[in-house]
Amino acid sequence: MRFVWPSLAFLVGLVPLIAPLAPVPHPALTVATAVWIAALVWLAPRKPEWALLLTAPLFAVNNLWAQAVTTFVVFAACRRVTPLKRLWALLGIMTALQSAFTLFQESSRSMPLWEAAAGAVIGSVFFVLFPAVSGMLLGRRRPMVRLLQERNEYLERARALTAASARSEERAHIAGEMHDMLGHRLSLISIHAGALELTTARKAPQLHEQAELIRTTSSLAMAELREILGVLRTNPEPESLDEDTGTRSDIAALVEASGLAASLDWSGEDLHGADSRTRRAVHRVVREALTNVAKHAPSARTRVQIAVQGGRARIQVLNGPSPTTPGRGTRRGLIGLEERVGLLGGSFSAGAPVEGGFRVAADVPLHPPAQADQASSEVAEVPPLLAAEVLTVPRVLGGGCLGLLALLPIAGALIVLLLFALLNPTQMNAPYFDSLEVGVTDEGDVYDQFGVGQLGVDGCSRFRTSHNPDLQYKLCFREGKLSSKVQERP
Repeated sequence: MRFVWPSLAFLVGLVPLIAPLAPVPHPALTVATAVWIAALVWLAPRKPEWALLLTAPLFAVNNLWAQAVTTFVVFAACRRVTPLKRLWALLGIMTALQSAFTLFQESSRSMPLWEAAAGAVIGSVFFVLFPAVSGMLLGRRRPMVRLLQERNEYLERARALTAASARSEERAHIAGEMHDMLGHRLSLISIHAGALELTTARKAPQLHEQAELIRTTSSLAMAELREILGVLRTNPEPESLDEDTGTRSDIAALVEASGLAASLDWSGEDLHGADSRTRRAVHRVVREALTNVAKHAPSARTRVQIAVQGGRARIQVLNGPSPTTPGRGTRRGLIGLEERVGLLGGSFSAGAPVEGGFRVAADVPLHPPAQADQASSEVAEVPPLLAAEVLTVPRVLGGGCLGLLALLPIAGALIVLLLFALLNPTQMNAPYFDSLEVGVTDEGDVYDQFGVGQLGVDGCSRFRTSHNPDLQYKLCFREGKLSSKVQERP
């Protein structure tokens, strides 16, 4: 695309050679202005300041097509010029130069000064102001979109790191709990192995070595377990797991100790016979949910519901809307709960319901398998980063409206002029030319039949003849009447 737009600008600048509009510049000037505007289109993205200033000489030559392309040059250049004070200064100088060149061009046509000044002002509005404001707005939008995109990427990465950290902490906490549970059982095995070793030494010497091997192996396993799982602990003193953890009495004590306007609704059997991992999960879900309520909505009414049926425990902690604005948390605790429940093969959700407030819900099996299915328990990962189109498309549609208002009408007007020039019946036959009477023939009658023809810098219309391509008719009008008619060669 590096040379495509300059090539198109060059072709647009040559349009007067095949579809002339009044007044027509010399063909050499037409080619020169086409080359000039093509060079400006190429220069605009690279040297926008110079491209703005160098558009002014084009208005000294009456090549409307080349002048129209300057709107795209101004649009592209103003997107890249900063700061705004410098841009407005350049636009002021550019407008003054364009007006001066326009007045110089119109002076050769004996046009009244006020008409030339009005044309210069209108041209400045359409050729400078509209495309400049459009390019400026879109240029200011580009760094803002880039900033929003960078912030979005930073927040998504921070969220991913927070989620990964929360999952690691939760797994480390689970490892600490496993250390406590397995350590207790390995200690029992080691004690009984020691007793067995003493007994076999007296009563069954042939089994003494095997008993000693069992004791030393269990002691070694206990030491290795403490070494491996102890490294994963984030809390040097993890909470102990007793036989009441996660049961009805334990949850009731949590609700009562929360200091909130909370109530407990328990249906189904107690959880004394449930797996210790399930009881721990129930305890952690309720405790974390109540902690969040106390932190973000301490005055809201809260309801804790636990239903035990069908081999599953369903937990729900729901608080109503808070009269105060809730704070924004990191969701680390909720991510940890999601990881814990997912590892048990359960489901977890947290969010604001339609009626307001906040809801935390979990569904865990009473007796999860020793190793839950990872495919079903895998926690949903953080969504991918937003693509650039997601950020820019709505802003292009919004920010580009002004640009369309400025550029599309100009392009539409040029297309209309091109069709008018191509379809204008400028050929006049000899009998009609001979019938024209100076001072009598009305200007409107000629224009109704043959159009305005090809206007020259002298203000007269020129029409091609139907019988001789090397001859043209020159008609001059004054005050609506034919003032002179001449046959001439182009």
